[in-house]
Amino acid sequence: MNLLQDLNWRYAAKRMTGEKIPQEKLDTILEAIRLSASSMGFQPYNVLVVEDPEIRKEIQAKAANQPQIVEASHLLIFAVWDTLTEAQVTEYMQRIADERGVGIETLEGFAQSLKGVINSRTAEENFQWAARQAYIALGTGLVAASAEKVDSTPMEGFNPAALDELLGLREKGLRSIALLALGYRDTEKDFLASAKKVRRPANEFFVTVA
Repeated sequence: MNLLQDLNWRYAAKRMTGEKIPQEKLDTILEAIRLSASSMGFQPYNVLVVEDPEIRKEIQAKAANQPQIVEASHLLIFAVWDTLTEAQVTEYMQRIADERGVGIETLEGFAQSLKGVINSRTAEENFQWAARQAYIALGTGLVAASAEKVDSTPMEGFNPAALDELLGLREKGLRSIALLALGYRDTEKDFLASAKKVRRPANEFFVTVA
């Protein structure tokens, strides 16, 4: 299938079968998320991969008891760095230097630029910026899953503070912002699974500025 066929096939499953995703498919989806676009390449977030069924039951209780959380093969939690610091920038610059085989001093201008961006904002503004970067990765995960014929359901319907407390995320400097259930749609229990995709028509959706 080509990309548009994959995206037409994609559906945010309301119920899943519990069938496990083959490891190679999961690895591909996770790697696509890791390779996703991020402003300045900074990636100010982490992705937790939750397999444990007991932990997922506890998460479900803090997410309006949505069934996909326990019926999915895997549950991803997108968690943003609570605070952005110059030390994180320095670590990022060192990674660039190591990966590209360049002197760290050649990155000083880039480092100062990124530090300037971070220092010019409030902590909440930095968090919101970081959250937008995580959502770009979430979107990449949706597309990658569709290419692998794996269903993916993005979710915001949960209590972030309660989830952070359950998993001790704040102590790790993280705050949860979105969930992504990965698995296979249950066509018998999900009455919308075979429904036609509905989107706004292109002539209404796109605005050409000429």
